[in-house]
Amino acid sequence: MLSLRQRALLGGLATGALSVGVGTLIVFSYINTRVLEQFDQTLRDRHTQLVVGLSATTHNPEALRELIFDPAYGTPYSGRYWQVTDGNGATFTSASLFDETISEPVRVSEEAIVWNTTGPESEAVRSAYQRITFEDGTEWGVTVAESRRELISERRAAQNNLLPVFGLVGLIGVAGSLLLMSAIIGPLKKLRADVVHRWDKGDDLIPEDYPEEVSPLVEDLNKLLHRNREIVSGSRRQAADLAHALKTPTAILRNELAILSDAGADIEPADDALNRIDAQLKRSLARMRASNTAELTHSRTDLTNSVNRLSRLFSVMAEREGKSLTTDCEDGIQVRMDTQDIEEVIGNLLDNALKWCRTTIHIAAKRVEGGIEICIEDDGQGIPEDALDGVVRSGGRLDTSVSGTGLGLAICVDLMNAYGGKLKLEKSADLGGLACRVLISS
Repeated sequence: MLSLRQRALLGGLATGALSVGVGTLIVFSYINTRVLEQFDQTLRDRHTQLVVGLSATTHNPEALRELIFDPAYGTPYSGRYWQVTDGNGATFTSASLFDETISEPVRVSEEAIVWNTTGPESEAVRSAYQRITFEDGTEWGVTVAESRRELISERRAAQNNLLPVFGLVGLIGVAGSLLLMSAIIGPLKKLRADVVHRWDKGDDLIPEDYPEEVSPLVEDLNKLLHRNREIVSGSRRQAADLAHALKTPTAILRNELAILSDAGADIEPADDALNRIDAQLKRSLARMRASNTAELTHSRTDLTNSVNRLSRLFSVMAEREGKSLTTDCEDGIQVRMDTQDIEEVIGNLLDNALKWCRTTIHIAAKRVEGGIEICIEDDGQGIPEDALDGVVRSGGRLDTSVSGTGLGLAICVDLMNAYGGKLKLEKSADLGGLACRVLISS
């Protein structure tokens, strides 16, 4: 379906083209009519001139050739002719007719008749004819004619003079269509930008700031914004409440397991099951929080600050184990993700890297084409290519010698999917272990 912008543009162009086209046809029709009227009036004037000349030479019609001083009448087939016919059928013509004649209309009237006929060599001419009776009692058929080439030439000249004008009118019409489109789309663009702004700041849209046709939509959007804020706030609050409610029973169970362990009981299966429950709950809460936040928020997180803060935290943890963490992060990077969610992704990946590396971890964050890339590498044993898909599935663990639930990467994948991002696992080209690349669209 065409966008409103495309519809407005195409509609404006179509309307402008139709208006210019219809206007051109109307004006050209008017010009053709006016040129024909002027052409016919000139014929009548020449006809009157010939009648006046004939009135003085009815006794000697041959003298008309010397009396009518128009060079075109003396040039054979020049396109301008005259002809007179007496009551006896004798015909006298201008030299331009040479030895031919012009046909006369069958029906005549007291007024001069202007009509289309043929001239010498079947040339299309426009002729003015009238039968005149003079005071001496003689009756004459008087004809003047002009080649229709002249009429066509005059019409074309008038039309060519107006074509640039219509071209200019067309350009003005296109410019008007673009301005009209901007005027129509402008309030909708403003509304779109204001919705993003108001969502971030929690303000309401003001219906009076928009045209009256858009005001009802603005009021409905206000209601929707309120509802969405309530959904996001409620979901995150419920997730936080649930997590808090589960901490106490989990702590009690761990204390009981610790007591049993001190008494010499084998608690490894129970401890492992409890760890998995904790991880599954953590994953479910993270998915719940992200699914109700990612599409409804336009907040941005200072990624540079988050990476540097987590790097300091994990550097301390790495030093305790005789390992090192290096950081390379560009300044001023921001991402369209909730701070808690992006930090949970980075934290899980750093935690995995710290578990599996031998001595070195490196984290880098930079701008790339189309978004932001975070890469966390280690010098551990890495993951075989045929097992990369398995480690992101729930509980997918390749090595059980290190404590964990295997859900860290799965949680990262869930969070990135919620925000339209990607998590890619590959071999580290620099350190030789695993490289986790997080791609987030900007």
